[in-house]
Amino acid sequence: ASHPRGFFSSDWMIEGAWREDGKGLSIWDQFAHTPLRIDSDDNGDVACDSYHKIEADVAALKDIKATHYRFSVSWPRILPDGTTKQINEAGLKYYERLVDALLAANIQPQITLYHWDLPQALQNIGGWENETIIPKFKDYADLVFQRLGDKVKFWITLNEPYVIANLGYGYGVSAPGISGRPGRAPYIVGHNLIKAHAEVWHLYNETYRPRQKGLISLSVSVEWAEPKNPHKQEDYDAAERYIQFFVGWFAHPIYKTGDYSDLMKKRVQERSSDKSRLPEFTESEKQRIKGTYDYFGLNHYTTILSPYIYVCFDRGVASIVDHSWLGSGSFWLKVTPFGFRRLLKWIKEEYNNPPIYVTENGISERTDGGLNDTWRIHYLKSYINEALKGIVFDGVDLRGYTVWTLMDNFEWAVGFSEKFGLYYTNHTDPNLTRIPKESSKYYSSIIHCNALSIHLSTLKVHYRNNMHQLGISF
Repeated sequence: ASHPRGFFSSDWMIEGAWREDGKGLSIWDQFAHTPLRIDSDDNGDVACDSYHKIEADVAALKDIKATHYRFSVSWPRILPDGTTKQINEAGLKYYERLVDALLAANIQPQITLYHWDLPQALQNIGGWENETIIPKFKDYADLVFQRLGDKVKFWITLNEPYVIANLGYGYGVSAPGISGRPGRAPYIVGHNLIKAHAEVWHLYNETYRPRQKGLISLSVSVEWAEPKNPHKQEDYDAAERYIQFFVGWFAHPIYKTGDYSDLMKKRVQERSSDKSRLPEFTESEKQRIKGTYDYFGLNHYTTILSPYIYVCFDRGVASIVDHSWLGSGSFWLKVTPFGFRRLLKWIKEEYNNPPIYVTENGISERTDGGLNDTWRIHYLKSYINEALKGIVFDGVDLRGYTVWTLMDNFEWAVGFSEKFGLYYTNHTDPNLTRIPKESSKYYSSIIHCNALSIHLSTLKVHYRNNMHQLGISF
């Protein structure tokens, strides 16, 4: 059984060529050109210039022995105004060349349809707050399936809908930068995201799957929540609420009932002055949404402690950290591998043991040009070790693992200051050469040992024979 072991890169963070070959503006183009939105006033106009460097990116993937490469398609690059009224062939041909180059290198492409760069033209009419975006997203997906689906067997509709809704339309720290209605707008956006995902899943399932025979789902992000005080039931309850308002917001309708959890509905209703601020699905919508998955796509990085606080948004939970936990280049990312295994087990039990693909996992630093990234080797070793424990001892159906990310790129609102890559990208060098860090060699050795591509019946033997020599142990 060959399980994916590879990397994920997001189109807007690496491609550059922001106004080239007919590409339309995205909300992140607009956001990055707004003063004081991005650290050091960086922008993604060039980024890693992957639009012109397919060969360099594929060469790095080959060197590290990746079996799969997850990347996202830019909606405004192929549909400049967000609709099929104008199809940009140059943009489509870029992705066709990328897919062909990957396949020629024996690397399987995995495509994310939406990683946050909404066409600005659609934001001008309300973006994800306007339910007319649902058929537009379906039309966009239809075009991508038509042009790339015969060669791509793994699809992700949406990446991290929690971030799209809460950070983009609630707190305003991500594009489109809307704030002021954190208790209302995110719920409307989330509602439309769930329905848009369901429509695209059905489109693929009914029209394209019979011939293309691929898998399709979405990727959700979640931090594991640990009760701050293990002797207080209130903190255990708070941890559960934290997770339900994080991943359950989107996973419960899709993986369980077609509707939001009773916990979430009750909490929002209790804190609404009259009618609940959480929108309702119709009975037909619930039936349309329930079961629209082929796997559970999981993005995970860290753990928080969750003390109960009565007044703290609808979830009634604050998030704090243990100061003894190792840090990273990101204030929110603490090295907490124990939470990874606990989260995998929670997903297994909460959603009836779905196949899980870890679609993002990684760590950042702020050093510039430091190639001896021992902290990243430690992080990968520790987290993969916990994932393997989840498979062997907890019976988690983990099918694949993807590192964030291949190379240092434009990391959203923090610009180039935080670096998650296993390859260093010198952004002062016009050639933007991809230079391997020590972690790339370590991860390559894990891939070479085939450590995540084994039947459960032989996992324990394989684990002892191969993972111990890499320094990974129980």
